[in-house]
Amino acid sequence: MSEADEVVLDSSMSKTLHSGLRVLEVLSARGSAMTITEIADAVGVHRTVAHRFVRTLEAHRLLRRDRAKRFHLGTGLVPLAEPVERDLRTAALPLLEELADEVSATAHLVVQEDSRHVRALMVVEPRNASVHVAFRPGQLDAIDRGSAGLAILSGQPARAGERDEVHTARERGYAVSFSEVVPSVHGVSAPVPNGRDGAQLSVGVSVFDLGDVDRLGAAVRATAQLIGHVTG
Repeated sequence: MSEADEVVLDSSMSKTLHSGLRVLEVLSARGSAMTITEIADAVGVHRTVAHRFVRTLEAHRLLRRDRAKRFHLGTGLVPLAEPVERDLRTAALPLLEELADEVSATAHLVVQEDSRHVRALMVVEPRNASVHVAFRPGQLDAIDRGSAGLAILSGQPARAGERDEVHTARERGYAVSFSEVVPSVHGVSAPVPNGRDGAQLSVGVSVFDLGDVDRLGAAVRATAQLIGHVTG
């Protein structure tokens, strides 16, 4: 899913700032260095305009240029990202690590971004599994696709037109999805009670083989309850 497609500009927004921020978004999505031409094409601006964007971002250390004149995300992003939900992440980390090791699967804490999307706030990989799912924090997905979003919806009042899976998740306390976000990767997630500052959260695991889904469901529910308790 492209985050660019999800932002609708209106007259109260800055088109120039939007395009400049898109440079950071496309580099993050790409996961590797890009040339100025590739950046210009991805953002949809002239090469000269893209050059102004990257020079400004370089000055703030949000981008860096290598010897081949390709651009990478810069170290200036680290102090900007570090304070985001610091208390929540500090409290949740040991609980997610315990969950990941207990079920030998990648665990994640996901937050509702807006009415249509959820974002992975934390991703913790198991230390005792030879094979596991890997993805980066920050991933944005549709709220009605994948167990993380379905779990968050299940913690909210029922609404017309919602998926049957949301109703099922309300009944059993956790949501299950099959190959909805990434092919061959399944998910089991539970809503976190007492959303922090109104933010809706879910805890889940991503696996290649669901195996004992009841065991996974019980594990994510227990972790969700603990996170709700320590952060509520």
